[in-house]
Amino acid sequence: MALSEAKTDLKADSKSEAQLRLIKKYPNRRLYDTKTSSYITLADVKQMVLKQEEFQVVDAKSGEDLTRQILLQIILEEESGGGLPMFSSDLLSQLIRFYGNAMQGMMGTYLEKNIRAFHDIQKTLQEQSARMYGGDSTRGVQDMWAQFMNLQGPAMQSLMQAYMEQSQKMFAQFQDQMQNQARNMFSGLSFPGFPQQNKSDPEKK
Repeated sequence: MALSEAKTDLKADSKSEAQLRLIKKYPNRRLYDTKTSSYITLADVKQMVLKQEEFQVVDAKSGEDLTRQILLQIILEEESGGGLPMFSSDLLSQLIRFYGNAMQGMMGTYLEKNIRAFHDIQKTLQEQSARMYGGDSTRGVQDMWAQFMNLQGPAMQSLMQAYMEQSQKMFAQFQDQMQNQARNMFSGLSFPGFPQQNKSDPEKK
């Protein structure tokens, strides 16, 4: 039984590895696609992303995973390509300030979940547009997205504002709890140069 399960796992792993498109990056900064046995550009990698193809970029010599690095390069080219940028200077400054912050990991998860939710909405609109508009799905998606934002925009803004207010209240409560715990933890200790506070004795009153 265990041997059969192990063989099944090996088959699944080999299948997933076969589906994963491997791209090697050489010291001359060239990218080599092992599937097509040819050199490719960042524009080709971008097309893989748009087509939702699974791929991994590795250093040809060390085998280090460079996928994030390549994706960041694509974003940099898109942002500086002369079109409408997705990230403003203020937004980028805010993101930079989160690096090294205790909230860094939480911010990454927050952005990932919201972008995934945004993508799910967009996918649903595309499917509905394909059924309603047929071949002219691009224009249909634009029309339906405009209608969706006109109808749901104010509601989404209200929900976001309520969410932010609730988050701020929860964070303030968390801070109060931490301060109370620290105060209780060090209340019985005395430090040089800091006189210990005298607690009122109810029997002396």
